[in-house]
Amino acid sequence: YGIPQIIISDNGTSFKNEEVRELCSKFKISHHTASLYYPQANGQAEATNKTLKAILLKTVKENKRDWHLKLYPALWAHRTSIRTPTGATPFSLVFGSEAVLPLEVEIPSLRISLQGILDEDAYREARLSQLESLDETRLDAEQRHRVYADRMCRQYNKKVYERDIYEGDLVL
Repeated sequence: YGIPQIIISDNGTSFKNEEVRELCSKFKISHHTASLYYPQANGQAEATNKTLKAILLKTVKENKRDWHLKLYPALWAHRTSIRTPTGATPFSLVFGSEAVLPLEVEIPSLRISLQGILDEDAYREARLSQLESLDETRLDAEQRHRVYADRMCRQYNKKVYERDIYEGDLVL
């Protein structure tokens, strides 16, 4: 994964301490913090947290104290599910191929079966081809995300109408 150039975090004490400052200094990482008392400034992380909470609420039933045992499966589900805005899974945008699902290990899919047929050189060539097209895949996902965001904005703006407010008008 490598060392990030930038870290964006909330203003929690777990991120604002000497240890983190030293780490950022040592590895030349720029540390930015989201606005205080304004979680929307860190919108993507907040949206992911909302999704993970929804998954955990559905999977943690009787004993709510064991939520941490369900966290990794929830993260796996989130990372291997296609996101509507990008048209891709987060996993594929990071690694350049889809994850091998647990079910595919038990009941081999066509994709897994085809990988088994390839010799080492052919598999290496196919994998290099996937990785070479990864930048293009990411750019496509970014473009789809922009189109999706514009569409959502237009949908929202259909419901909003402009009001003229003048001095002396009562407003709530």
